[in-house]
Amino acid sequence: MNKPSPKRLIIIRGLPGSGKSTFGRLLTDEVYEADMYFMQSGKYQYDKDKIAEAHKWCQAQVKKAMFHTHAPLIAVSNTFVRRWEMDAYYDLAVIHRYEVTEITLTGRIHPNIHGVPDEVIERMRNSWER
Repeated sequence: MNKPSPKRLIIIRGLPGSGKSTFGRLLTDEVYEADMYFMQSGKYQYDKDKIAEAHKWCQAQVKKAMFHTHAPLIAVSNTFVRRWEMDAYYDLAVIHRYEVTEITLTGRIHPNIHGVPDEVIERMRNSWER
């Protein structure tokens, strides 16, 4: 008897400009990022005061994809500098029976499309948890 293919959540982490979004879109159409919250009429409108809301929104989108559509392959792409920032996604994977693959991208593959200053990226790099 054939076992059904497992549902999989891919967690993609890396510094700004490392290619997280591009890589996620190569894997699946079901890609969610906190940055998506800041897209207004096709333009990126970042508001640092809404970053917690953006991450809650991203988690809700992943939960909806798992619970309502039962998408077989979902990717979530955020910086995830601190390991605890991934906990909500690991919890969702357990609840909805998704296997998790965690991928860390390193290096500067692309220009940083969101205009994150180099000094901020350097602070993130110095705070990185493996």
